[in-house]
Amino acid sequence: MRQVAIYGKGGIGKSTTTQNLTAGLAEMGKQIMVVGCDPKADSTRLLLGGLAQKSVLDTLREEGEEVDLDSILKPGYRNIRCVESGGPEPGVGCAGRGIITAINMLESLGAYTDDLDYVFYDVLGDVVCGGFAMPMREGKAQEIYIVASGEMMALYAANNIAKGVLKYANSSGIRLGGIICNSRNVDKEIDLLKAFAEELGSQLIYFVPRDNMVQRAEIHKQTVIEFDPEAGQAQEYRQLAKAIDENKMFVIPKPMSQERLEAILMEHGLMDI
Repeated sequence: MRQVAIYGKGGIGKSTTTQNLTAGLAEMGKQIMVVGCDPKADSTRLLLGGLAQKSVLDTLREEGEEVDLDSILKPGYRNIRCVESGGPEPGVGCAGRGIITAINMLESLGAYTDDLDYVFYDVLGDVVCGGFAMPMREGKAQEIYIVASGEMMALYAANNIAKGVLKYANSSGIRLGGIICNSRNVDKEIDLLKAFAEELGSQLIYFVPRDNMVQRAEIHKQTVIEFDPEAGQAQEYRQLAKAIDENKMFVIPKPMSQERLEAILMEHGLMDI
């Protein structure tokens, strides 16, 4: 069983990328569980056809501690098992605790079955402290992938996430599997992302081009692969799934200093001085 966490700047498209990626893996015959680690509980929406998945924390609040697995785990596209950790009531408590509670409950209820090929954790934004770092800190996910783009703040966030991977690499055994570019059509974007990944000692594992097909599929509450299997963008996500499935490059990253990161951005025309 490969346990994978997807991190990245808030709004970069982690949930969309994760759901389309796992749809591609499921199409390959892989058995998959997706654990949404965002309090918005929208990490499995496209896999469930828009169904509002009741989160683990909401279930606990409404039903108490006696919870069965079927009440928090729902089968989605090609039987991908979908779970949302959820979060506290607005303004109360730490959202990161939902991840800890959800993973511990899934373990106790026997969700991590022997037939699973993958477990994916879709983790909120670029937060790598507290509960949001749990998949890293406790080695729940052995593989970390960072979704980024050629935008400055996306790369700042990605570099900070790499610092989190470095911090926990020795204690939990986690490794960076690569950078996934979710393109924003920035000038020289692919060259910038390749240079950024190389500087970290990692790889640009896949470049996902920007395509409005993604938005059209989301309006229909589906992944691209389900909505239009013949679309070019569906094939891009299949190739991303293949790249992840065949990946053998897992490293302890070498995060950059602020100065070095800005130098790379300037070399690729992102910053004017």
